[in-house]
Amino acid sequence: MVYYYYSLALFSSVLFMEKSLRPDRRLQDYNVEAGIATLADGSATLKIDTQHLHLNLRVGSLYQFIGELFFKPNNEAVLKARVGRNVDGMDLKLYHQSLQLLREFQAEQINGQTP
Repeated sequence: MVYYYYSLALFSSVLFMEKSLRPDRRLQDYNVEAGIATLADGSATLKIDTQHLHLNLRVGSLYQFIGELFFKPNNEAVLKARVGRNVDGMDLKLYHQSLQLLREFQAEQINGQTP
């Protein structure tokens, strides 16, 4: 399975429809009755369908979810989460640097450029 790691600002594209994504951002809002969490990255937000998860979510904490991205008829993106976890304390800058190195390594492997 391939996971895509992107900034929340990119989620408006149909390119990501039904792709497996792994966003990690701060929880801005959580509607318990609907099971919908909202992650925020600056001015960009992403709704997460958490109905099938057993998590105690706290607004302001850092979370990471894995799931598929779907678009509602009004073109709003919603990630249907398969799993989620609290990642408070994780060094996001270091994490994203490691993801960049992983992407570069995978691109080299695909292009046959082994070191």
